[in-house]
Amino acid sequence: MKRVDDFRLKFGKKELVPLIIGGMGVDISTAELALEAARLGGIGHISDALIHDVSDRRFDTSFVKGKTKFYKSNIANSDKSSVQFDLGQLAEATKLHVGKTMEAKRGDGMVFVNVMEKLTMNSPRDTLEVRLNSALDAGIDGITLSAGLHLGSFGLMAEHPRFRDAKLGIIVSSVRALQLFLRKTARLNRLPDFVIIEGPLAGGHLGFGMDWAKYDLATIVAEIAAFLKTEQLDIPLVAAGGIFTGTDAVNFLENGAAAVQVATRFTVADECGLPPEDKQEYFKASEADIIVNTISPTGYPMRMLKNSPAIGSGIRPNCESYGYLLDTNGNCAYINAYNAQLVIHPDGKNLSVQDKTCLCTHMRNYNVWTCGSLTYRLKDTTRRLADGSYQGLSAEHIFRDYQFSVDNQLLLPA
Repeated sequence: MKRVDDFRLKFGKKELVPLIIGGMGVDISTAELALEAARLGGIGHISDALIHDVSDRRFDTSFVKGKTKFYKSNIANSDKSSVQFDLGQLAEATKLHVGKTMEAKRGDGMVFVNVMEKLTMNSPRDTLEVRLNSALDAGIDGITLSAGLHLGSFGLMAEHPRFRDAKLGIIVSSVRALQLFLRKTARLNRLPDFVIIEGPLAGGHLGFGMDWAKYDLATIVAEIAAFLKTEQLDIPLVAAGGIFTGTDAVNFLENGAAAVQVATRFTVADECGLPPEDKQEYFKASEADIIVNTISPTGYPMRMLKNSPAIGSGIRPNCESYGYLLDTNGNCAYINAYNAQLVIHPDGKNLSVQDKTCLCTHMRNYNVWTCGSLTYRLKDTTRRLADGSYQGLSAEHIFRDYQFSVDNQLLLPA
């Protein structure tokens, strides 16, 4: 009976444990979590979501405070088109987060950064270009392009000296999405080094509509593998979404995947950035507590715990402090939803916005409890303590369980 450790993810001559920890923002996939994956011979992700706030927390910078002060006069204005990010500060924050992480890296594994295209930041092209190139400047091992088709992202990095050196990949949920990406990047003569195929059981934003339940990860992986074979393209495929045990992982590794990406089980790791009380909510969750809704301003469905404090919250939009989801014209779906409620409640009291949420603020405050479809099984991975709480787990414990377990077994902590 095979184990994950019987396989290797190969990048040229480099071989890694074929286990990747997904990039959960905002700083839920912490540097500490990513570094543990790298130390153990796999791949860990950090995320550049709300990068200024992450820098402020990690390095005592004051990017958010400064931006809030600069745009303070615009707080009551529903027009946010003037609220821009300073590109120099964006580069500085990115280099701090990525650079300090890479300085601390030990072991034979790698650290990647997850970069979401949907973080449009009121200037989609310019801000994305800075984020990508600053991460390369800071020495990141690889970049995973997520939350969007990223049709122009390779082009934004093409002049960087590390464009063909760093490992660059993309997350897709269909053959069509990959075809579009490859077609748009063909002129650069630079294939992605890996493709992460994220299925409908993943946590957070989904690459499907509300008909997500009609789709199946194994089927999508097989379709993309067949497409690559027809095109005679050798690109490692990474299966993601709903892979809860080492045996689940082996099933994909034996059927053509070069690696698997996992995240749900690491949400409760000691090194994960979620507050301890939130981790207990994940442990306690039942299957009925996990929902998919459309409250994200990005337009993507999101999977989360139904008792997430962000759901129904009517807080004022905090674009002057954050504003990561503002489009080119300074618009955000939450601003529209909030203003509609403000018409009904002009005093601003007792507001409840049900159809959208202020994702920036609530993610920053860990009030959007995004989760995978199998989160309700987390309680089976640990022990319940005398006070009714659940015992925490180290990232190494979870990683090793994936790496060496067989027959769908889960290794309980000592």
